[in-house]
Amino acid sequence: MVGMLLFAVTGITLNHAGAIPSEPQIVEVEGVLPEPLLESLRQLPEGEVLLPANLRRHLDTEFDVSIPSVKGEWDGIEFYLALAKPGSDAWIAIDTEFSEFIYESTKRGWVAYFNDLHKGRDTGLAWRVFIDAFSVVCIVFCVTGLILLFRQSSHRASTWPITTLGVLIPVVIILLFV
Repeated sequence: MVGMLLFAVTGITLNHAGAIPSEPQIVEVEGVLPEPLLESLRQLPEGEVLLPANLRRHLDTEFDVSIPSVKGEWDGIEFYLALAKPGSDAWIAIDTEFSEFIYESTKRGWVAYFNDLHKGRDTGLAWRVFIDAFSVVCIVFCVTGLILLFRQSSHRASTWPITTLGVLIPVVIILLFV
């Protein structure tokens, strides 16, 4: 029931996203990093790498920038890590040539958070499996409801006219107005 309610409400908020006022909260942090910390990054092979723990600790304690232990792109000069989550985005770029970094975080609010959950955007495998399983359960619910309509239709004359309207109304709206 909660899943169905959230799915229905976020369907409405997605349809009217432009009408819902929202002011994203953007945090930008720029700074210079000590040479010894950058050296630990320079020693890594190019490609997808984890930001060294000592560098992550320094960013957290000195700049209040918390970087999770996930892989980013390292090309030998610049490290880049995108940190997308439901309702928010963040990224960090570290330029070892100039010993500088730029971090930006954008939080778009609770409505965006739940809209992203609705779409499965940046939610991870567990959530995507859950919403797929939930969708299958909804399909089973609808099909068993249709089976019950067939079984009970002989007792109610209005069953098929109402069911037919339930099919025709969306089809007519799609054909005429979409």
